Amino acid sequence: MSRKHQLRTDRETKSPIINVTSKQQETALYIALSKVVNQLNTKFGDKISLKHQSQWYLKDIVTELKSSFPKVEFHDRFKNSSIRPDGGILYLEGKPDDKFIYPILIAEVKNQGTNDQRLKEGKPEQAKGNAIERLGKNLIGLRTALLRECIFPFVCFGYGCDFAQGSSILDRVRTMAMFGVLNQTRLYDEENGKFKRGSFYFREEEWQVDEMAKIMYKIAECSVYYYFSKYSESHFIK
Repeated sequence: MSRKHQLRTDRETKSPIINVTSKQQETALYIALSKVVNQLNTKFGDKISLKHQSQWYLKDIVTELKSSFPKVEFHDRFKNSSIRPDGGILYLEGKPDDKFIYPILIAEVKNQGTNDQRLKEGKPEQAKGNAIERLGKNLIGLRTALLRECIFPFVCFGYGCDFAQGSSILDRVRTMAMFGVLNQTRLYDEENGKFKRGSFYFREEEWQVDEMAKIMYKIAECSVYYYFSKYSESHFIK
């Protein structure tokens, strides 16, 4: 299926959901995202036009940055380079002549750690993995892309034995969270934009669909109200 298609109806939830590969559609993240989209459409109706893209091209980010910060030099080289969050980018569409997108939810899910299973199998422990290290690049790009706004609607759900309470790996996560408290929603910028943290939910147990959907919906809903306040509701009416 083409990644360029927009929202479609998921066979299980019967609500609009992102058109991605069949394997991705079966993940808990995308089922949770479907629930969020359905709730948003119920809540806001014709006041918003929801769109989704699986990736955010660097050339498009740079174009928006140049428009927002004309005195600053920006550069990108390869036209096909992009940031691909696990859950893509859910955003509001503005007026037809508006070239900007207005992200309301950017979600990731990371599973890390196999030592619990290895111990059950009588195998020796391995060095802890680096699944979350790959988050760093995305975070730099996404935080920069949203410098024009006072929110950062990013959330990452991490699970696995590497994220058990007391694990040193959690300090890597805290570093990515700009040393913020984990397992709390941090949507709004702090200290006049100096801290654009995002929300990092990490634990040993796997995150369930309804748990993620509840957190994701609150981020998306508050983001919609933020854009309404800054740009007015009329800017987003279908």
